[in-house]
Amino acid sequence: MSKRFNLAQARDLLPYVGRLMREAVDLKARYQEAEQVIQGFSSQIMLMGGMDVDRSRVIEARGARERSAKKLKECLEAVQATGCLVKDLDSGLVDFPTLFRGQEVYLCWKLGERDIGHWHGVEEGFAGRKPIDQDFLEHHQGDPAQ
Repeated sequence: MSKRFNLAQARDLLPYVGRLMREAVDLKARYQEAEQVIQGFSSQIMLMGGMDVDRSRVIEARGARERSAKKLKECLEAVQATGCLVKDLDSGLVDFPTLFRGQEVYLCWKLGERDIGHWHGVEEGFAGRKPIDQDFLEHHQGDPAQ
């Protein structure tokens, strides 16, 4: 059974989750930069037949790629351990499961937003986001505080 949050519980987690997501987005960018260096090196080897290429640069890039991948995995696992769902790493999109009128829905937050101000159905996704209104506030619930 997945964890469910009320709005206050989700907001309490937001500074921690936000920090992890900023780090994850940065790590993904570092991973991709290292991957580009490696791909460029591979192309250079094919064009030059392996002659006169700087192997130390690709060894360094492989190390950077592996370190970034390991840290990225740790960040994403830490977010998931809270009960949140990472929906899109490129935009830093995170969902917090909750119940609204007895149906599972998601409180929706995106990196760069100051607060959690939207929710959507499980099947609707980001495009189906709706603003949190009074009806939602009165009829949503998370797991009891522990």
